[in-house]
Amino acid sequence: MKAVIKLGGKQYIVAEKERLLVDRLPDGSKDLSLDALLIFDEKGSKIGQPTVKDIKVTAKVTQPEIKGDKVQYIRYKSKKRVHKVSGHRQQYSEIEIVSIK
Repeated sequence: MKAVIKLGGKQYIVAEKERLLVDRLPDGSKDLSLDALLIFDEKGSKIGQPTVKDIKVTAKVTQPEIKGDKVQYIRYKSKKRVHKVSGHRQQYSEIEIVSIK
């Protein structure tokens, strides 16, 4: 069974025992209970308005803070001898989907 969940303004397609990286969650959150927006099943699919009733997706945080790859960007102006190199590392949390009930 697969479900579509909404977490941090983004939507993810998840299945049981799946691990995924999401935007960094607030400190102290260990277990999550999420509402399912859409359910894919062997019998068909159920669409929620806005969520599917009586279906909860439970997840646990396996790693609360992971840093992503560094993304570098350059600001450059030709003929002015101006250039600036900056970078950014996005912070993620890793969650594992425990069950979809």
